[in-house]
Amino acid sequence: MTGKKNKNFPLLLSSVVDNSSKKRAPVSASSGRFATPQTATRNASKVGVHRAGASSGARVGAFGAQFVPQSSVPADSNMLVSSAVRRSMVERLVKQGIKDATVLAAMEAAPRHLFLDPGLASQAYVDASLPIGHHQTISQPYIVARMIEILRDNQKGGVLDRVLEIGTGCGYQALVLSLVAQEVYSIERIKALHELAKNRLRPMRVPNIRLHYGDGMLGLPQAAPFDGIILAAAGLEVPQALLNQLSVGGRLIAPVGDSRQALQLIQRVGVSNWESMTLENCHFVPLRAGTI
Repeated sequence: MTGKKNKNFPLLLSSVVDNSSKKRAPVSASSGRFATPQTATRNASKVGVHRAGASSGARVGAFGAQFVPQSSVPADSNMLVSSAVRRSMVERLVKQGIKDATVLAAMEAAPRHLFLDPGLASQAYVDASLPIGHHQTISQPYIVARMIEILRDNQKGGVLDRVLEIGTGCGYQALVLSLVAQEVYSIERIKALHELAKNRLRPMRVPNIRLHYGDGMLGLPQAAPFDGIILAAAGLEVPQALLNQLSVGGRLIAPVGDSRQALQLIQRVGVSNWESMTLENCHFVPLRAGTI
């Protein structure tokens, strides 16, 4: 996804948003639900989602803007695209410990079912990783939200000017990242998946995602430094090339390990200094070098 940033998301969305969501009053996270005052405009303002609503007549749900392109929605899929379905997923994320309001808004806004084969679309909002072909998977909603929340817990108060994703896959996580970061660069080593992600994202006209086909272990030095780097595959260690592309104060989150894996947070604290911390257990496909 290249080219100059558009000022708007020129999408017509009003017909796929659950109108009943406007009638529900938000409640607090402590009660198992999630209060999100002004998230529809405040949390998405950095990437222009609120401008999309103004320009296209799109309605806004409790957690964020709904930006499913009409042409991509089958006539019998109202259950999948309703704001209530994604709101239920977000309420589950709150119960699982996700607290970042901006991340929760992005998770509600992103139509995960559009990144899956039609036969798996009915499972889009369950908390599970699902196959996308080529022995790869789309990560479970919890792990997507958790890793992005960790990236945003930075020294800049959650601001992410430039983020690098290693392993585009079907493009879903890149879409979620685009709602919380100014610029998203994503690399995929499998050509067929790179093309799949382009085809999934193109109808949405997301202006701040740049997709690249290449070896993710090398990073993208021409676009560095990055405030955040997120890996969607597990290696025995994080490549030094990626650590070098972090800005000072930047954060990298990656699964590390072989049969036993855990999320590892690495923060660059100086020109030649990094600090690392091991977080929770996880399970990802292997990180591999080269392209296919």
